[in-house]
Amino acid sequence: MNIKSFVRRKSCYQNRRFLLLNSGVIVLSLTLVACSSLSKENDRDPLAVNDFINKMVVTHHFNQDALVQLLGDVEINPDIIKKISKPVESMPWYKYRPIFITDARISAGVKFWQENASALATVQQQTGVPAQIIVAIIGVETMYGQKMGSYRVLDALGTLAFAYAPRRQFFTAELESFLLLCRDEYINPIDPLGSYAGAMGAPQFMPSSYRAYAVDYDGDGRRDIWHNNADAIASVANYFKKHEWQVEQDIAVTVAKTGEKYKKFLSEGLKPDLRIEELDLINLKTSRSLPLNTKVKLLSFEIEASEQGNREELWVGLENFYVITRYNHSPLYAMAVYQLSLAILNKKGEFP
Repeated sequence: MNIKSFVRRKSCYQNRRFLLLNSGVIVLSLTLVACSSLSKENDRDPLAVNDFINKMVVTHHFNQDALVQLLGDVEINPDIIKKISKPVESMPWYKYRPIFITDARISAGVKFWQENASALATVQQQTGVPAQIIVAIIGVETMYGQKMGSYRVLDALGTLAFAYAPRRQFFTAELESFLLLCRDEYINPIDPLGSYAGAMGAPQFMPSSYRAYAVDYDGDGRRDIWHNNADAIASVANYFKKHEWQVEQDIAVTVAKTGEKYKKFLSEGLKPDLRIEELDLINLKTSRSLPLNTKVKLLSFEIEASEQGNREELWVGLENFYVITRYNHSPLYAMAVYQLSLAILNKKGEFP
């Protein structure tokens, strides 16, 4: 695994005090302590750090000195800022798709499904979220738990909260959620590893998503999305259920075009905003019939680049496509998940 075991010492938890047995550091009054003092002020915004510490002390009753020590242990990492500035979702579709729709990822998805068939069947029955979608999410995110990230979550969130102004508000809130979940779940905050953006576990939940949607599937008292596949599966399904997954409804449908009237309807945003009857007015026809009351989002995906111009493939995304984009706000991501889910389902059908 890419993450150390949880530090859980409930037997030491008395009178709102507990001991984290990592580096011999005592944690008092529900506070978190690391080993160094606040340093490298030139690497971070000291006002942002101070504001964060004050909020955690006033709002959540953390100990100020302990937070100074903990945040001093944050290593500002320029590589994190470089990656967050140019995410893979900025690629065209014809480059993005081959990253995720591969024979290896499809075959590994079938194996993951077979190894976790009971949990997937139960969770699908309880939530209505198809097993193949759950498997595909975990496949796209971490190759079924094999690649959960190598950055300390504390460093990733600290770098983006204190040294990356464009998204400071978002990542400051995620750092707040991370410290709260560490306190609630008895995790030493210097231990967890994750992505460059601070996403964690097999489903790559951000800390706020973990606190809101992670599930203890097997009732062992832990929401372990790092080591427990059943918890990870149930957590993904719960995320989609809470974002209003439509049971047994379509996700996306290809569209045939005539002319170029459709181009002005390729608007920003991801939420469905066109009625089916409006497609006829712009000379578009879906590859299969959809109910007249269906609302869709018109989407274009580049499938080839050439000197004569880029070729595109048109789709309409339905409400469930939009729900997938709540996990990652990118149509490329949602389409990769959808197409991988179909490939896994088809491949699995080849086996008895």
